[in-house]
Amino acid sequence: MSTLNLGAIGNCNIAALVDCSGTIVWGCFPRMDGDAVFQSLLDDSAGRTKGDGAFSLELVDQLHCDQAYLPNSAILRTMLYDHHGGVVEITDFAPRFALYERIYRPPMIVRRIRPVQGRPRLLVRLRPRFEYGRLVPELTRGSNHLRYVSPAQTLRLTTNAPISYIIEERPFVLERPVDMLLGSDESLQAGIESTARDLFERTLDHWRSWVRSLSIPFEWQEEVIRAAITLKLCNFEETGAIVAALTTSVPEAPETERNWDYRFCWLRDAYFVIHALNRLGVSRTMEDYLRFINDIVEDATEGELRPVYGITRDTSIDECVLPHLAGYRGFGPVRVGNQAHLQVQNDVYGSVVLASTHAFFDRRLTHPGDTTLFEQLERLGNRAVAVFDRPDAGPWELRTFASVHTFSAVMCWAACDRLAKIARRLGLTDRGAYWRREADRIHAIISERAWNAELGSFVSTFGGAEMDATLLLLHEVDFLAADDPRFAATVDAVARTLKVGDFLFRYVAEDDFGTPRTAFVICVFWYIDALAALGRRDEARVLFETVLAKRNTLGLLSEDIDHRSGELWGNFPQTYSMVGLINCAMRLSRHWEEAF
Repeated sequence: MSTLNLGAIGNCNIAALVDCSGTIVWGCFPRMDGDAVFQSLLDDSAGRTKGDGAFSLELVDQLHCDQAYLPNSAILRTMLYDHHGGVVEITDFAPRFALYERIYRPPMIVRRIRPVQGRPRLLVRLRPRFEYGRLVPELTRGSNHLRYVSPAQTLRLTTNAPISYIIEERPFVLERPVDMLLGSDESLQAGIESTARDLFERTLDHWRSWVRSLSIPFEWQEEVIRAAITLKLCNFEETGAIVAALTTSVPEAPETERNWDYRFCWLRDAYFVIHALNRLGVSRTMEDYLRFINDIVEDATEGELRPVYGITRDTSIDECVLPHLAGYRGFGPVRVGNQAHLQVQNDVYGSVVLASTHAFFDRRLTHPGDTTLFEQLERLGNRAVAVFDRPDAGPWELRTFASVHTFSAVMCWAACDRLAKIARRLGLTDRGAYWRREADRIHAIISERAWNAELGSFVSTFGGAEMDATLLLLHEVDFLAADDPRFAATVDAVARTLKVGDFLFRYVAEDDFGTPRTAFVICVFWYIDALAALGRRDEARVLFETVLAKRNTLGLLSEDIDHRSGELWGNFPQTYSMVGLINCAMRLSRHWEEAF
C-alpha cells in the first residue's frame, strides 16, 4: 500500500520520489512536469503487475530498511537488511553542480548500490511506462546499457550491473558496488564507476556549499535546512518557476475526488515563497522567481492574470482524467492539468504586487525594480481596483461557488498599498498619493462589509458568517496591526471554528465535494504566526514543535494531514507547507545572542 513516507530527490530540472525500501515510485521525464514514466504511486490497483511503473532494487529475504538524507544535501541513502545478515546501501541523487560557468542539471537519476555486509542477493526491476503508464516501451540492449524507447522519448540505463539479470529480473549476489545511471539516450564519456563517483562527489559538494550560503535561525536548523532544500527541489531553475508540489492526484483525503495536479506555479503562493526565500538569503533563486513572475506581468498587457501557470508560463494546462490509473491507494481519479487556470481569483493581483515589491527594496538584486516595472504593476493595480468587490472562486478555488471573498479583497487592497509605497520609493509623488487614496478607500469598504458585528470578527465573504483560515493573514499582509483588537478577535474566532486537535481546516462549510475531512497544513503555520504576532510566543512555540513531529521520517510535509491519525495526505512534498515551516521557524527562534 502506498504511503507518503517518501524521500524526494532532484536537481531543479527533474525530480523523483523514493520509498523507504529504495523503490522509485514517482518520476517525470524530461522535466518535473513531464511524462510520469514512474507512476506506481498512483496505481494501487489489484490488477497491476508488480513493479510496473517503478524502479525497484529488491533485497532477497529482506528483513527491514531505513533511510536518511546525507546531511545538508538532496542525496538520499537507503539501507536494506536481509534475514541472513546481509546489508546493502543505496545512494540516490540527480546530478547538480557548476560546470562551465553554468549549473549542470541533466534529466538523470544516479543509483549507487554497495554491499556493506554478508552476501546479499539483489533483484533489479526497472519498468518505466510511458504516457503516464499507458505505453510499454520497446527495449533494446547494448553491452552496458538498456534503452527504453517510445515515440516521444527514450530513456537509457547505463550500468556495470549484469544487463541480462536486469532484463530477466533475476536475483544476483551483490559482490561488488554497482552503479546505475538512468537518463537521456546519451553515451558516457568516461567509465561507469568513475562517472558515477564524480557525479556523486560534485553533487554532494554543490548541495553542501548551497546550504552554507543559507541564512538560518539559531533553533530548528536541521528542520529549516531540509525544508529549504525541498523548496529548492520544487524550483524549475531554467525559468525560475516554483511548483506547488512534485506530484499530481494524491488525494486530500480518501474517497473524496479532491485529486489535483500541482506541478504548476500558483501566483497565490508567490508572496509567501518570496518571503521565505528572502529570509533564507537565497537571493539568486528569489530573483529568478521574480523574473518568472515579471515575465507573466509583461505578458498581461491588459493587466488580467490567471491563477496558475505552467512552469514555462504555459496556459494550455487543461485538465483531463487518466482512467487507466487506479489512483493513490485506489482513490481516483488521476488528473493531468488543472482547470483552475480558467478560474477567476482576484487575489492574484495583490500576490504578484506583494512579491514584486522586493525588487524595489532589496539592494542585493542584480536587476532592481524601476519605473518600467512599476508601470507594469500599475496595470495590475488598476485590475485590483476594478475587481476587489466582485465575486470570484476565492483562494481555495471553489469550482461552482462564487462570492466576494475577504481574502481576495484584502489582497487587492495590498496591491494598492504596496504600489503607494513603491511610488514613494521611486519619488513618484502624484502616483503615490493616488494609490494611497485607493488603498484607504478599499480598506474602509472591506472593514465595513467583511466585519460581522454579531460574531465580533472578520468573516470569509462580504456580508457572510463563515470563517476561513486566510483571515489569519490580516496582519501578515499589514491590513490590520497586531494590536488591533479586531485581529485578536478574528484569530480567536478562526481557532474556535476551524481548529481541530493541533491543526486547522481551511474552512468547514460544504463545497463542491462535500465537507473537508483533513486539515490543511499551511493553515496551522499561519495560526502559529498569528499567535506570535499577538505576543503568545510560548503557545506558538509549543504548537510549532508539535507540528514538526508530524513530518514524515525524512522531514517532509504534504498538503494535508489527518488531524486524528497524523497521516499525511495531498500532493507531496508541498511547497506551501515547507514555506510555512521556514517562516515560522524564522519568526519563533531565539536570536543567536540570546543563546549564550
